[in-house]
Order: sequence, then structure tokens, then C-alpha cells
Amino acid sequence: MTVPTEAGGLTPEECPAADVAEFEQEFAGTPGKTPLVIKLLVAATFVVILNETIMINAIPRLMADFSIDERSAQWLSTAFMLTMAAVIPLTGWFLQRVSTRSAYAVAMATFCAGTALAAVAPAYEVLLAGRVIQAGGTAVMMPLLMTTLMTVVPETDRGRVMGQVTLAISCAPALGPAVSGVILDLGSWRLIFVFVLPVAALVAIAGMRQLENVGEAQVSSVSWLSVVLAAGGFATLVYGLSEIGNGSASSVTMLVLAGVLLVGAFVAYQLKLQRTDVPLLDLRTLKHRTYAVSLLLMSAGFMAFLGSMILLPLYLQNLRGLSELQTGLLVMPGGLAMGLLGPQVGKLYDRFGSRPLVIPGSIGMVAALGALSRIGVDTPYWQILGVHVVLMACLAAIFTPVFTLGLGDLPPQLYSHGSSLLGTLQQVAGAVGTAVLVVVMQNRKEHLLGTGAGDAEAVVGGLQWAFAVGAVIGVAVVVLSLMLPSRVEAPEGAPVGH
Repeated sequence: MTVPTEAGGLTPEECPAADVAEFEQEFAGTPGKTPLVIKLLVAATFVVILNETIMINAIPRLMADFSIDERSAQWLSTAFMLTMAAVIPLTGWFLQRVSTRSAYAVAMATFCAGTALAAVAPAYEVLLAGRVIQAGGTAVMMPLLMTTLMTVVPETDRGRVMGQVTLAISCAPALGPAVSGVILDLGSWRLIFVFVLPVAALVAIAGMRQLENVGEAQVSSVSWLSVVLAAGGFATLVYGLSEIGNGSASSVTMLVLAGVLLVGAFVAYQLKLQRTDVPLLDLRTLKHRTYAVSLLLMSAGFMAFLGSMILLPLYLQNLRGLSELQTGLLVMPGGLAMGLLGPQVGKLYDRFGSRPLVIPGSIGMVAALGALSRIGVDTPYWQILGVHVVLMACLAAIFTPVFTLGLGDLPPQLYSHGSSLLGTLQQVAGAVGTAVLVVVMQNRKEHLLGTGAGDAEAVVGGLQWAFAVGAVIGVAVVVLSLMLPSRVEAPEGAPVGH
């Protein structure tokens, strides 16, 4: 059955009573039970998003196998992020134009093709191309999952279901380095893709066999100028930010400025299209205050989250001398804590609202990053493990309610655009956070070396300052959390179950 929704059809409220009942029975289900369509999309999203960070531990192997420097090897992660930033703005239009099954098939087929190419890559350039193709499929999955969830899950049960989604969108990147550390201990870096490909293929086949279409496709033209401005602007901006600390100051400034100008032109053009035509990315989402505050909070949270993810492995491997496997095992409990706590946090949100979770979680995040800013050359591993678990638990308390609250503030016709904008800004925020913290670390390290400090002391000093800046970014999350309501009223035209 294809249920008409905001994408070119009727909302459930406009359907006959029998159709509404059928909608509730097939998709909304019973309270406390997650619809099958969401379970399938969560499994697929987890597999594809895991790959965003899975190559971090493989950099030394790649440098040796392809005779490339560290900067070139890092491009395998940077290119993935750039592609995500370029493609995600297009998904709002794409998801309204095609059916759920078609979007899923395109995303998983693209991802599997990229994974297969990367597994057999005879040269570095081919491996890089495989990563770009992988990212193209990944970019569709998260907006597809979020849009479908907002359509089929009643408002009173969204917190619990969104908690399960946290496993995919937040826990997967945290587990990427841990998973790759375990796989690399078994042999070549190619095993990463050899392991991922059959898992992705099985998830894709299971999804296509059981997935139902949610909503009707809306035939509409696309503004190719918008496509060029969005892809060029966001990719250039993220690339410029990722080059901070690597390239010359003038070239980085030019890249960032060009990215800002292109994104500004894209925004201006979308505002014009909103008055006369269908925009590629509908910015009327920002007129909804709770969504806008949630967007800022999530961006600041991801800046601190992804920035700290880069710093901790650097400390553990470069300073403490841990292997890839040891590093992966040390950070794995934190990633598991985030994933396992997600559903419980979601249930608490359904019962108590967002503020009792987000405000303490934000304060705890600042405290954990502050504790990491006191890290030393011989800090006991159990302390690092404990602080990291606390940090991940606090992030789970933040992300699950804020995702639910922010998208719940939007009317149904803006769900796909809201999730696309959120995904895009996550990539930009991740690039900003990583760039800022790495630059702070490098500058402090160079300053200490210039004053006669030893290498280890200089590295630790740089890391301390970088984690401290992460804590300062966390203060912005605390302030924004105070601006959020505990709940939002159901928008007009919201799906059945509100």
C-alpha cells in the first residue's frame, strides 16, 4: 500500500476514515512497537554511516601500500565528508520526487558499488573514487530515515523510536575507528570493505523485500543552478575548513571565502524560488523557532563531538603508543554506551520532555571535555575510558531529544527539507570543529616547542588546549539547551498519532 502524505498527496487527516485506520494499522502500529520500515532503514543507515569514520585507523597502512603521505591518506575521509556535504542538500527535493523503495534502492546500490570498487582498488585514485561513490549513497540514507520516521511514527512514541535512530546517526561514527581497529588486526585494509560489502548487500536485499512505500512521489522540476550552487558551495566550504592547518593561510582563506559566497548565493536563490517556484532546499524550516534552535544546538554539539573524536586517537596512538586495535577497544565502550542509552533516553523524552535530559546532558558534556583538557602524559587509561563513556552518554542525552523536538516542530511538507538541512550542517559543523581544534592543538604545540618544551610535553599541551576549546563550544550547547521547550505542539497537518 502507498500511503498519501505531504509529498504530493493527501495528509492522513484528509483521507477517509477507513484509510486512516489502515494507515494506523500498517505503519503506526501499536504504542511501544517500532514500525518495520524504521527498523530496516535504521539497519541500513548504521551500515552506511559507519563508513564515514572507519578509515581513520587505516591511514598508516594506506601510506605504506600506496606510497602516499599522511595528507593524501586523510583525503579518504575528507572526500567522504565533502561528498556528503555536496549531496545532502539535494536530498530534500530527491526524497519528495521518488518513492521510499526507489530512494532506498538508489542509496544502497550506490553504496555497495562504491564499497566493491574500494575493496579491489589497484591504485589510490581508484580507492578515492570508491569512497566518493560510497558517500553518495550514504548522503541519501539519513534524510530518508528521518523523513520516514516523522511520517509514520506518532508524536507520543517518537522519542523512543528516535532513540533507536541514535544508534545509526551518532553511535556509528563513534564505533567506526573501533571496528576498523579490530578488522585491521586481522590483515589488510581491504578487509574493511570485504567485511562491509556482504553486510550492506544483505541489508539492501532484506530492505527491498520488505520495505513499503511511505508517501507518494511528487513530480517536480529541479533548479540546476541550485544544484551547482549547493554542491559547489558546501563542498568548497568544508574543503577549505578541512585544510586549515595544512595549506597556506591565503589559499585556505580564499577557499573558505569562496565557499561562503557560494552558499550565500544558494541561500539567496532559494529564498527567491520560495516565492515563485519549488526550492531545492526549503529554508522556511528556519521560520520555526524550535527547529532553528535545535539546528544550532546540534551543530555546536557535533563540532565538539567530532573534534574530540579526532583528538583522542591522536593522543592514544602518537603519544601513548597504543596500536590501532588497542585504541579501537578503548573508545568502543563509549560508542556502545551512546547506542545502548539512545532508546532509554528516547523513552524518558516521551515521558518527561527534552529539558530534563538536554540541560544536564549539555552540562555533563562540558564537564567531560573539561576533564579531558587536564589529560597528561601518564593519565591512567581507566580514567580516559571513564571520561569518554561519560561524554558519549551525555551526547546521547542531547542528540535523541533534540532530533525529535526539532523535526517535530515542522509541518509534514518540510520534513524532508528539515532533515536534509540538518544533515548538511552536521557535515559543515564537523569540518569546523575538527579544523578549529586541530589548529588550536598545532599552534599551542608549536608555541611550547618554541619555548624549549619537550615533544611529549608540547603534544600534551596542545591537546589540553584543544579539549578546552571543545568545552567552550559545549558552553554554547548549554545556553541553547535553556532556550528549548520541553515539548512542541503538533503542527497542522501532522501525521496520524499526534
